[in-house]
Amino acid sequence: MAEIRLPKVEQGQTKIRNVPIAVTPEGFWCCPSPVGFQKTLKSQKPLNKPKPSSPPPQVTVHKKQVPVTEKKPMTTPIKPAGTYGDQRTFTPVNHGISAPVVPERVPRPKVEHVPRNVAIEYGEPGTSDMKVILLGKQGFCVKLSVHKIVLMEHSCFFTDKLSGQEPGLSCLEIDDCEDVESYVETVGLMYCKEMKQRLIKQSVSRVLRILKVAELLGFNSCIQSCLEYLEAVPWVGEEEEDKVVSSVLRLQGEGIGVTPVLKRISSNVSNPPNDTISHIMELVLKSNEERGRREMKSVVLKLLRENNSLPSYAGPADVCNETVYTLSRSCLDSLLSLFKQAVELERSDKSVDSREPVVKQIALEADNLSWLLEILADRQSADEFALMWASQQELATLHSKLPIVSRHHVSCITARLFVGIGKGELLPAKDTRQLLLQTWLQPLINDYNWLQHGCRSFDRKVVEEGISRTILTLPLEDQQSILLTWLGSFLKAGDNCPNLQRAFEVWWRRTFIRPYSDAQGNVPHSDSSMASKQQD
Repeated sequence: MAEIRLPKVEQGQTKIRNVPIAVTPEGFWCCPSPVGFQKTLKSQKPLNKPKPSSPPPQVTVHKKQVPVTEKKPMTTPIKPAGTYGDQRTFTPVNHGISAPVVPERVPRPKVEHVPRNVAIEYGEPGTSDMKVILLGKQGFCVKLSVHKIVLMEHSCFFTDKLSGQEPGLSCLEIDDCEDVESYVETVGLMYCKEMKQRLIKQSVSRVLRILKVAELLGFNSCIQSCLEYLEAVPWVGEEEEDKVVSSVLRLQGEGIGVTPVLKRISSNVSNPPNDTISHIMELVLKSNEERGRREMKSVVLKLLRENNSLPSYAGPADVCNETVYTLSRSCLDSLLSLFKQAVELERSDKSVDSREPVVKQIALEADNLSWLLEILADRQSADEFALMWASQQELATLHSKLPIVSRHHVSCITARLFVGIGKGELLPAKDTRQLLLQTWLQPLINDYNWLQHGCRSFDRKVVEEGISRTILTLPLEDQQSILLTWLGSFLKAGDNCPNLQRAFEVWWRRTFIRPYSDAQGNVPHSDSSMASKQQD
């Protein structure tokens, strides 16, 4: 098996020799002078050699201490792999035990640790006139053979460092390099005529690393090329976008022109037009395509909820609320007009086909109002909507004149208001709560059976709890009036009527038990005092 793997290793080495500079976490970085990097291949060859020469059987041989004579045939083809490239790194490992021990122990530390010293030459081989030594973390060192004129031409940093040096000095050390690989890549770009072509196949994260080094070195042409790349390439995900924006804003703070990149996330107008949100909502509300309308309502609602998490001064909250209420009044007017049309069609005994378009429009307008109510409830601004809905006596009167299949969507709005009041999402005044119950509780009771079986989003327990809590916020006399009316309906309809027994029990205890409990609150104390006197 070693004889088969040896040619593969040689092919791998042949490919590496075409790579000019260094190995980076993302791969290899190319340089105009491939010859310069070949000097480091001899020190890197042992890294690849031991891998094919450590098959699992050799591990078991080492553990069982099999005699050397049984394994000699395996060591014969492996020796060339160990001595390939005139490397002497294997000799300290041999202690006279057996040849298989050599490839067994060497690759483990070699795989875990990268080469500590790398020498790289730029430009034509043998023409460099100075060295730049990059000292990275954990003792990693890279020696760059470069040309002083190239560095000074492209980098303000190197210009400042080298202009004051004596002519005989030809070495510069840079300590504590956080990203040695990016330094190597950035210096390599100083030798490239078309930096854009070098960057075009790189990832955004890698270009950001190069941009950071270019900023430190004052490599302005590289900074410009990186910004052009970032302006054109897609940013994948919010995390990547945040990294790009933070890097670009840092450059902007230093007076570097980054406007083209930032235009992707901001416009020249400091505040967007007030009618933008209104226009978006109108497009959604007027859509006749059910699926698209439903999905966009969900998207807009989610985005508005994200806006709600911002400070009050950071978003146009008042503008949005005003827009929603304007659209709500328009939808209410349209709904009332549709109810009137539907009642006229019912009276004229028109065919079902002639009534179907009006019924669909009623369902659409009711759904639009439910969506607008949800937006206001999320923003804790639905109190006025509750008053608007409670004041629709004419609509409630027409409600009873239409079949349930045409009108039940309206009762979903009433149910949502009761749930919101019960959860404390909106806090309308007492008169508004009372008017809401007087106007819409009975229509809701009439549609309750249909809502339970014909509306997927209807949650009976949540709605009943919301109605009960809303009733119990009223004065005791109003509680009694509403609950007695409900009791008559419940005794006739049973499960087809909201179950408000918990509210009924609370009202009962408040009416018949609490007054006597409060009056007799001192009785236990007087009884105990009398008992103590008798003992004396």
